Amino acid sequence: MNEHLNTNIYTNLDKQEDSEGLVYIETYGCQMNFSDSEVVASILQANGYGITDNIDEADIILVNTCSIRENAENRIWGRLDIFRLQKRKKPSILIGVIGCMAERLKEKLLEDKKLVDLVVGPDAYRELPVLLRAAEGGQKGINVLLSREETYSDISPVRLDKNGVSAFVSIMRGCNNMCTYCVVPYVRGAERSRNPETIIREVHELIEGGYREVTLLGQNVDSYNWKNDKGERTSFAELLELVAKIDTKLRVRFSTSHPKDLSDEVLYTMAMYENICSHIHLPVQSGSSRILELMNRGYSREYYMNRVEAIRRILPDASITTDIIVGFCTETEIDHDQTLTLMQWVGYDYAYMYKYSERPNTKAARKLVDDVDEEIKTRRLTEIIELQQGKLSEISKNADIGRSFEVLVEGVSKKSTEHLYGRTSQNKVVVFPKQDAKIGDYVYAKIINATSATLLGKIVSEH
Repeated sequence: MNEHLNTNIYTNLDKQEDSEGLVYIETYGCQMNFSDSEVVASILQANGYGITDNIDEADIILVNTCSIRENAENRIWGRLDIFRLQKRKKPSILIGVIGCMAERLKEKLLEDKKLVDLVVGPDAYRELPVLLRAAEGGQKGINVLLSREETYSDISPVRLDKNGVSAFVSIMRGCNNMCTYCVVPYVRGAERSRNPETIIREVHELIEGGYREVTLLGQNVDSYNWKNDKGERTSFAELLELVAKIDTKLRVRFSTSHPKDLSDEVLYTMAMYENICSHIHLPVQSGSSRILELMNRGYSREYYMNRVEAIRRILPDASITTDIIVGFCTETEIDHDQTLTLMQWVGYDYAYMYKYSERPNTKAARKLVDDVDEEIKTRRLTEIIELQQGKLSEISKNADIGRSFEVLVEGVSKKSTEHLYGRTSQNKVVVFPKQDAKIGDYVYAKIINATSATLLGKIVSEH
């Protein structure tokens, strides 16, 4: 998954004043967490609870959490201090921590008995109604058991982000990769794929609801591997094709790919169907083979470059984005320079860039020493940010100016109600005067300028 931090407070939701109670959900982390919050909302609504966007009228506050980095957890602790104030104003309110941080820090979260009433891990959301009623009775609601089977495949998520254009569809849960720095396998459990029939059903429901784009989600979508009762298997490339063939007007995206598992078969499937978007998020983490081995990433610098060459050959118009960690254990200036030179060689369209922060109980925390000085980490992070947002960003933007792209209109620009915004197949945001276009339309936009994060265009009649 993209491991950058996002936050989302869901808005514009139907309220059910005669319900068991009103639930306010706040979500942090990757797209999988946002998808999980929609599953949670579906489970709660089916059991008589309402969903609200107003924290002041909530009877229950749920914060869906991320543990991928220390900063992510620190933000949650800060939010819990805010929720403490809500509890002082309304002592009957229930506070629940769900998701990855609940799995990792269950005991610590429950230490403050006056604040957190509910601690629920990612595989226990079906138990939320029972646990909430226990908490209403004064008991602590706790379930952080991980599952080898749970995929929530029978649940139709409540679409909390009401743009009505794009939606996430989870195709698998968990992770088997065991990267030495990563907590995901410990907080989300082992990898398990979802029945493709239920995925197709969910996509059909979205189309019937007017959605124009889906993003297939997994910690490592390339390792999706469903086996039915007859022993017949469905690979990710086959699933991608099944979804693309449902409706040629439905855009299909996916996240995240793992370099060691990204096959030519997936790339050729993308090339066969115009409605599969030409964007691949391919986290590299480091440009040094030595560091990649210490990270247990399962590929070398050369293998990663081979995958990029395959993308450029099979999908010449595709954009490539990535994740990069600086300052991992024992990283030298030579290792850092190899990351910089790889960035220049690939020419990423965008990158999520971080300093390494040791996560407790990971293999890196147990077996390696976090020995890169904090000042050096900061300096190296600054260097990769300056490279990506400077030279590489300029190259990417300049290559797009003068070209026309099909854009799916997603909403009204924050800066002007006379402008709309949408994304290209390459996942680049374009802002343009709205003319007669509406949210959900496909338009062709010619790029006439660019800011640091956005392409500026105008609608044109032809590609």
